[in-house]
Amino acid sequence: MTTPSWDWAYAEDGRAPWDIGRPQPAFLRLAGSGLLTGRVLDAGCGTGEHALLAASFGADDAVGIDISPRAIELARAKAAVRGVKARFQVGDALNLPDLGLTCDTIIDSGLFHVFDDVGRARYVESLAAVLRPGGTCYLMCFSDRQPGSFGPRRVTQDELRAAFRGGWTVVSIVADAFDLNPGAYGATSAHAWRAAIYRAQAGD
Repeated sequence: MTTPSWDWAYAEDGRAPWDIGRPQPAFLRLAGSGLLTGRVLDAGCGTGEHALLAASFGADDAVGIDISPRAIELARAKAAVRGVKARFQVGDALNLPDLGLTCDTIIDSGLFHVFDDVGRARYVESLAAVLRPGGTCYLMCFSDRQPGSFGPRRVTQDELRAAFRGGWTVVSIVADAFDLNPGAYGATSAHAWRAAIYRAQAGD
């Protein structure tokens, strides 16, 4: 399975619908609650807002990866301008072990829902390979509560629970929302599920 480049989404003539130039409010709340801690990996980081957020809130090490070289270029530029210590590199979320790191916390803001069924299973395996036992993945994806057909594939709560079986515990799934660029898809927000998913450790 070949992962496509997403450089087209970061062309200079406009931002992608999800690239709002600031963190999603849901992740701001998580950071404010002290949950983006330790070594934080932002999988599918785009232009880096959530890795930069984690670094600003005291993460020991904030790392963002994205398949798009253009997105990583923009993320590095943001870090330099803002004086925030975060690392960004081109990488495939389906092959996270290639990074050679173990993390305490994973952020997924709008990545899970881009995969088909085969890719979804590979992605969850990839996450499991780099998230330490006892760590948590905070994931936000497009919800089946969203009307219409614009945007990515809708995800149900049952699909989330089914994807994270065997070595995972879905701690919570709550209704939330993505902020979108004004006018994107003809909307400024979209329904989302926000999940906290715990990586089991021995004795659980």
